[in-house]
Amino acid sequence: MDPQIEELLGLEAVRTRAHAVLKLAEEGRLNHFNYHPERMEDATDYVLKLIQRDFGPDKYHLIPPHGRWQHFEVGGVPRITTLLAQWDEEKCDTTEKTRRLIDLFFVSVLLDAGAGDFWKFNESQSGLTLNRSEGIAVAALHMFLNGDFAGKDSSVKHTANGDALRNINVDILSRGLQVDDANPMIGVAARADILRKLGESLVNLKDIFGPTGRPGNLVDYLIAKSNDNGKLDYKDLWNVLQRLLVPIWPSDRTHINGQPIGDAWPLRALSQQPGSESKPYSNIQPFHKLTQWLAYSLMVPFSRLLSVSWSNTELGTGLPEYRNGGMLVDMGVLELKPESLQRGLSLSGGSLPSFGAGDDEIVEWRAMTVALLDVLHTKILARLDGVQLSLPQVLEAGSWKAGRELAAAKRPETKCSPILNFGDGTLF
Repeated sequence: MDPQIEELLGLEAVRTRAHAVLKLAEEGRLNHFNYHPERMEDATDYVLKLIQRDFGPDKYHLIPPHGRWQHFEVGGVPRITTLLAQWDEEKCDTTEKTRRLIDLFFVSVLLDAGAGDFWKFNESQSGLTLNRSEGIAVAALHMFLNGDFAGKDSSVKHTANGDALRNINVDILSRGLQVDDANPMIGVAARADILRKLGESLVNLKDIFGPTGRPGNLVDYLIAKSNDNGKLDYKDLWNVLQRLLVPIWPSDRTHINGQPIGDAWPLRALSQQPGSESKPYSNIQPFHKLTQWLAYSLMVPFSRLLSVSWSNTELGTGLPEYRNGGMLVDMGVLELKPESLQRGLSLSGGSLPSFGAGDDEIVEWRAMTVALLDVLHTKILARLDGVQLSLPQVLEAGSWKAGRELAAAKRPETKCSPILNFGDGTLF
């Protein structure tokens, strides 16, 4: 593989290039945003108060890493615990239970890229009406329990495999997600296409996912690669996910010499760096947000069920999505410049600016979000006086939650982000 492409597919470039954008911001050289570093203190105060409200003073160790597991527990319903007990009755061993959770988490996360402001899921069993990420999680769980990802010929309903996934269509997905004219969701067709392509990619990687293309076979693959003390390497997980997922993303994403590079986009600010004109592809800012969200989510079943630990997890970055980025805008740390704001308002035709997912405004916003989440993490640790929280824990208990709560307070009718994007169901 071209070493420059390999670099852009890795995690290190996400962070280093985002921090290069932050340096440009500190010099006042961004194209679309004004950066107000003095307001990071207020943002830190706000996020820290949420963490202390929910986990202080002595429950910080209970903060889960940012991942899918807790979304299945929305409304205080222990859905995963109930499912694990059911599998115990079926005499599943711990490894098979982990495989099944990996099956579930794979499809659930890849369906979760922003549901829009109006979609809802009604869970008849609990009587709850759910929306956004938690709603998609619970909807995907019920599709999983129904065998929608296992296929008609599978003897086990609670699983997923490549053949079933590559036969998913809009009708199956709409039925499972309760989507209709009165309950619209952004990008249903794009999500169905992603699952079909996932099925193809799983089947094509038989060395990892076996002859049936089962996501859960990742468990056996990674355990076989573990080191002598049983630690799993986050780099191994990352490399598998990039091999699997880069071919499935929409074809209009960035390519280099015909090779897709996933959630990575040209950014004008990076091309303004000294010497950038002599370095091919130095203007590309990678994010790999949905892949990172999946990687964070997949680690948790390994840790909770198999009691394994991970190395190199610090390579993961903050997630550049609308809750984390929205928090930074709502707290005044980032402010759209007047000309960019006017362009966004003209595109949206409404009261909030909106841009396309690959527009320079969105890419710049996302790059600043990645870098500033590192800054926020450092400031939070300094304030907590010896309490150690990982970045995924700060995302979960702090920044992501802050983005959601600020949105609800400032825009109670929609609870949406302060900047909108024309999403396709595969990015945000």
